[in-house]
Parts: sequence; structure tokens; C-alpha cells
Amino acid sequence: MEQNKLHVAIISSPGMGHLVPTLTLGHRLATHHHLEVTILAVMTETSPAETRILTTLNDSNHINLVKIPLPDISNLLHHDDAVVTQLAVMMREARSGIRSAISAMNRRPHILIGDLFSSESLPIADEFRMQKYVYVPCQARFVALTVYLHVLDKEVNGQYVDQTEPLRIPGCEPVRSQDVPDPMLDRFNRQYYEYLQMGINFATLSQGILINTWGDLDRTTLDALKYNKNLQSIVNVPVYDIGPLTRAVDLVDSNENRVIKWLDMQPVESVIFVSFGSGGTLSASQIIELAWGLELSQQKFVWVIRPPIGSLNDGTFFTSGSGPDAPTGFLPEGFLDRTRERGLIAPLWAPQVKILNHQSIGGFLTHCGMNSFHESIRGGVPMIAWPLYAEQRINAALLTEQLGVAVRPATLPTEKEVGREEIEKMVRTLMESEEGKMMREKVKILRLSADEALSIKGSSYKSMCEFISCCEMKMKSL
Repeated sequence: MEQNKLHVAIISSPGMGHLVPTLTLGHRLATHHHLEVTILAVMTETSPAETRILTTLNDSNHINLVKIPLPDISNLLHHDDAVVTQLAVMMREARSGIRSAISAMNRRPHILIGDLFSSESLPIADEFRMQKYVYVPCQARFVALTVYLHVLDKEVNGQYVDQTEPLRIPGCEPVRSQDVPDPMLDRFNRQYYEYLQMGINFATLSQGILINTWGDLDRTTLDALKYNKNLQSIVNVPVYDIGPLTRAVDLVDSNENRVIKWLDMQPVESVIFVSFGSGGTLSASQIIELAWGLELSQQKFVWVIRPPIGSLNDGTFFTSGSGPDAPTGFLPEGFLDRTRERGLIAPLWAPQVKILNHQSIGGFLTHCGMNSFHESIRGGVPMIAWPLYAEQRINAALLTEQLGVAVRPATLPTEKEVGREEIEKMVRTLMESEEGKMMREKVKILRLSADEALSIKGSSYKSMCEFISCCEMKMKSL
């Protein structure tokens, strides 16, 4: 190992949605910028998908992996604590393990990068004379809202969701009250205070913020974060737009060959892909409405089905009675037989990156998680935006209202069940109408801009180089 090569340690909080963007950043730094990279992965009980991705990482020569065990935190949480609270407590208690892991390294890192839930670990960098940055794998508007929240906390009276006027952030597009992230839905919930502190930490505990975005996705907000004097006085650290960083390939799975072979037989841009991500679940009644909507639309589809809310997430509602992937009990009677010629059900998982880059895919019904909507743009696929949790409502607003590459239900799916007629209409709009054709053209232009941003002369590549150069200069001065 070259002794003068920058060594970067990246902290990942638990869960596929956090592990994947952290690994993607590490892979980019190792393979495109030739840095030494160590992933400090805080682990809970690993899912099969996490086990496969970590096994793949262990076989890679590009990235080092250190698993950080999580101590018992059962006495620090209540049974009804929200996800943000749980993650904040997990990462707070993992700090001693992170510190020990760094101390035990033969060649200690020069730079510590924490993901958005790891900001409280950044002061560890001071103990080892490391530089410290935060990586937020979200769009710029989410970052601006997060770092500005402590100002809004003093200015806004009452609940944010009850405000009749949108929330205003200097230099940025306003954020409607119904689009705020989950932690802002209730100012009296513990997760609100965790989220509030997270935004403060971004700007006070780090030496810079890396964002998984690029200029053409949200130029207004990026410019505000970098150049607006009022917002810059709050952010107070450099902002680097380095995205969109997405997975190049999927994990290998038994579903892969079957799904891709089926897609190979379909016409170009004729299939809608339906998936709500690794953590997205619907109620049993909403699954029925979605099934009817897909059937009524008469469109070809690949649908990744997960057990509905309240059932065991172990695939037990899939049976071989009507085929190897036939779910029973949660789909309309006869649905599988009626849609057999134009639909494919994939239980629990499907190779999303390969699917979205397949020529037969013409649309994506998605929960609007950052990994998913970036992968859809990189595949040149327009979307039906169906936000469920976290920051997904902000993402849906960006995709539909600013970029014009998606349609969304008239009412938020978290507030009211989306009926089959509206689902049919959205699917037909995306797949058949002139409006859908325009969205398809727009998203392909956006795909080209994303590719250009990541190219050697592109804005995101240059931004990453600026970050690395800044780190190298600081390292020499130590």
C-alpha cells in the first residue's frame, strides 16, 4: 500500500438503504480516484441481501470492510420509537466500537466520512488527527431543509404540517408542508429532536458536506447551498455535489435469470416495473387495489411483491400452488391467471438495476427512495411517484413538479388509499399518452446530463476532485 495515498474511512449506518450508497461512494473513491477505502459498517441482524453484498465486498480488492457490532440498546428505546430515533440511538452507542476499530488499524485513515446518521461520530476524527466530512446520499433540497431546520424551529409556530404557507429557505424552492420528511410530521416526537440535531451537526461537526446529486437535478438549491449568503451563513462549510452515484450491478439472485429472460421477450418500452424498495410495504387492501389497477390498465408489468403490513416478512404468503412465485391470499381471485401473458410476479426481490436498464422497461412505479429514483434516471425511465416515508415526499415533488419526469397520485398514499381507477389512469398516462412520451424524453435528457456530470470533464467528477485535493492539502499541512 502506498504510504502517501489518501486513506478514507466511511461509516455506514444499518440497513440496505444506507449500506448501498455508502458502498457506492467507497467504490467510486477506490476505482475512479484510486484512494484506499475502509467501510466501517455498523451491523444489526443482517438480512440475506446485506449478507450477500457484504460477502461480495469481502471478495473485492478495492475496499476494506470492518464490521462494527452494535451493543445492546434495548433499554434506551421504547417499543414505539420511530426509525430515525432508533438509528440515531444505534449510531450514538456505536461510537466506542468505531473508535476502537480506527485505533486498531495498522494504517489509520486520513479522512473520516460519516453518513447522515453518523454525524455524532465525527468528533472521533479529532482524536486521530483526521479530517471529517458528512455524506448525505439525498437530493440538495433535503440537505438545505435539514441544515436550516433549527432556524425554522424558532420561526414557525405549531406543527409544520398545519402551515398554510410553504416553508421558505433562503435561495431555495419553498417546501410545502405536506412534503416534509417524516421527522417533521410531529414536533413533539423524539425523532424530530434527533433530526433537528442532525442538521446542526452537518454544519458544525464536519469540514464539508458531500451530496449525492448533480447540478441539473436541482440547480437552484445547489447554488443556494454554495453561494447564497444567508444560507451559507448557516451551512458554513463547503458543499460538494458528487452524484448521482448508483450501483453498477445488482446482487446475484435466483430471480434474476427468470425476470431478465421474460423481459427479453417483450417489446421496447412496453413494461412497467413496480417495486417499493427493500423497506417498502403496503397494506393488504392497497395491494389488491394496485393489482386491479395494473390489470385494468392492460399494460405489461413486472411486480416485486412483498408481504403486506402486519404480516411476516419471510415470504410465507408465497406458495407453489399456482407456480413458483404465486402469492395467495392478498391478490384478487384469478389475477395471476388473467395476467399470466402480460405480467410477471417476483417475490421479495428482483435485479432492479438490470431491470431499469433493460430496453423493454417503459416506466417505474416507485416509492421514490433516493437509490431508486437515481437508478431510474440513470436507466432513462419515467416514474409514477408513490412516496411512503422518510424524505420521499420531497423527492416526489421534485420529480413531478420541477423535473416533469413523473406523475403522482392526487392524494398522498400515506394519507389515503390509492384506488384502482387512479392507478389505471397513472399507468396508462405513463405508458400510452403523449404526456408519458414527453416524460420519457425529459428523463433521457436527464440521464445524459447525469452521465456527463460523472464523466472526467463533468461537474460531479470535478467536485469530487476538489474535495480530494482539499483533503490532500490539509494532510500535507498536518
